[in-house]
Amino acid sequence: MQTRNRRVRLASSALMALTLAATAAACGSDDEGTTADGKVKLTVATFNEFGYEELIEEYNAMQDDVVVEQKKAGTANEHQDNLYTKLAAGSGLSDIEAIEVDWWSALMEQSDAFADLSDPEVEGRWLDWKTEAATTPDGALIGYGTDIGPEGICYRADLFEKAGMPTDREKVAEMFGTWDDYFEAGRQFVKKVPDTAWYDSSGGTAQAMINQVEYSFEDEDNTVIAAENPEVKEVFDTITANAADGLSTGLTQWSEDWTASFQDNGFATMACPGWMLGVIEGNADGVEGWDIANVFPGGGGNWGGSYLTVPAQGDNVEEAKELAKWLTAPEQQIKAFEAKGTFPSQAEALDDPALTGSTNAFFNDAPTGEILADRAEAVPFIAHKGPKFADINTAFQQAIQRVDEGQESADEAWDSFLADIERLG
Repeated sequence: MQTRNRRVRLASSALMALTLAATAAACGSDDEGTTADGKVKLTVATFNEFGYEELIEEYNAMQDDVVVEQKKAGTANEHQDNLYTKLAAGSGLSDIEAIEVDWWSALMEQSDAFADLSDPEVEGRWLDWKTEAATTPDGALIGYGTDIGPEGICYRADLFEKAGMPTDREKVAEMFGTWDDYFEAGRQFVKKVPDTAWYDSSGGTAQAMINQVEYSFEDEDNTVIAAENPEVKEVFDTITANAADGLSTGLTQWSEDWTASFQDNGFATMACPGWMLGVIEGNADGVEGWDIANVFPGGGGNWGGSYLTVPAQGDNVEEAKELAKWLTAPEQQIKAFEAKGTFPSQAEALDDPALTGSTNAFFNDAPTGEILADRAEAVPFIAHKGPKFADINTAFQQAIQRVDEGQESADEAWDSFLADIERLG
């Protein structure tokens, strides 16, 4: 799933360093491993929207001796905090833990804390790059891929009409070939509809742009290059300048105020990976006018995606492996896509007519399957995210937010970001 704003964890490296030692003595999962009537109890910890609610009901109906419970954190922040804390403690994790791709490199350094999921039955199931990212140097597969995040632009057609802008999704796509085009359209929009921002958050838009930089915060050897990378500085300068022009809501993505802004015409557009469709539909329940354009400024972009892991500390590791394998099978991922718009990473699922022919009533019956498949094909590379990416990205996001909130000038916030990088080492 998706990169979200996180608190800076300047001590996270030290925390994670404790994990292996703690895990060696670990036992037990988040709850006792059996129910009162002696059935195996499995817990699945997720965040935001994975589309698993009906799938878990289906799995439970298939089982005589297993009962599955989903534990869904409200935000990725909450889930990541719980994950890191309980990894370090060596106990308390769910039988299956969802891992967002931006945390993946750091957790790969603690791969012994997770069960090897290698299985002949799953070979070739995923896109090659999805599997390669979850495979350790010694060949262990520690994560089963769930979704990927090919991006389009979601927009409020009713607000576009109010501004005298095209509303047809094909014509909208013609407006957003580059980021300059997108931001210029936004400047024209806010002049005509001054009570509504152009996009949902500076942080979210910055994240979409960073995801188009192949080596943003770390190079291919995982050397930190964020401070001297001109592409990072360009994103920072562009976003803070556009916020000053009134294009951003000024809200932190995933905050309560951000969620509320979906209901009060708070903004007109947002960067929209497949998993965001379910988030929008949930937050904007009852709001009419949403649509999605088959375009992304500057070409293709991938935002997010996740894996399911099985912590080695669990009481029911083998049963958890079977559940993780079932949840990430192509047919189940098609159902998750239909439920919440999470775009599958399974090669077989990408050709499924249920995906390619799917539409979304909430988004004006848009052919979301076809659009997202096109957007996936437009992705030129998957941005490199090394072990320190999440921490540096948190600092980057917070620096942008301080400018949005008037706490610092753009120059001051950039200097603070550089200081954070130095402290992270």
